[in-house]
Amino acid sequence: MKSTALKVLLFASVLAPVAVFAQSKPDTATFIMKEDIDAINKAEQSRSTDDENAKVVDLGYEHFSVGVIHRGSTRNPPPPGAPRGANAGPPPTPCGRQMASVPADAIPGGITHDFQTEAYYIISGGGTVFVDGYIVNGRASPMPAPGGPNGPTCGGASVGSRKAVVKVGDIMIAPPGTVHGWADIPDHVDYLSFRPSQQVMQAGWVNPIIAGK
Repeated sequence: MKSTALKVLLFASVLAPVAVFAQSKPDTATFIMKEDIDAINKAEQSRSTDDENAKVVDLGYEHFSVGVIHRGSTRNPPPPGAPRGANAGPPPTPCGRQMASVPADAIPGGITHDFQTEAYYIISGGGTVFVDGYIVNGRASPMPAPGGPNGPTCGGASVGSRKAVVKVGDIMIAPPGTVHGWADIPDHVDYLSFRPSQQVMQAGWVNPIIAGK
């Protein structure tokens, strides 16, 4: 009797995660219309850089977001921000490899995402991306906003990266922890972003620009 009861208990423990998954798995499709993407992208054009998700969808085993990003020319960058003040909050958390001095060939503006894959599909403009390598003397950002655009991120100079020129129609995929960034954007680049993640962002979130449409 004890042996039978133990087998039943073990069998139930194996099935339990499956049952929870089955209960949480969505059973409906989500649409993001071209008009939604166009509306968000139009609102981004007045800024030098803007990254906006459209929706965050619950797939059961992960969350998946789709958005659109606009980046202006890196050849005419905006003026640097004001220096950190005494009341600006706690100092940033270091991330990446810490070095006394950054190597001369390091590329500024590299980022990695802790849990999130990013796929880019270029829809307008183009430029030179850099990928791979590692971040040095980075600063961590939790990015806690429910709609992202990203989950926890490490940003800083990148060492050992390779470059590629991308144009309209090209796709880039960066798994979690992979360095990526833009080395040169002659005029502008706009691209769709596809971001599966480990429940990082809030499922069901909808960009306010398209909410209610």
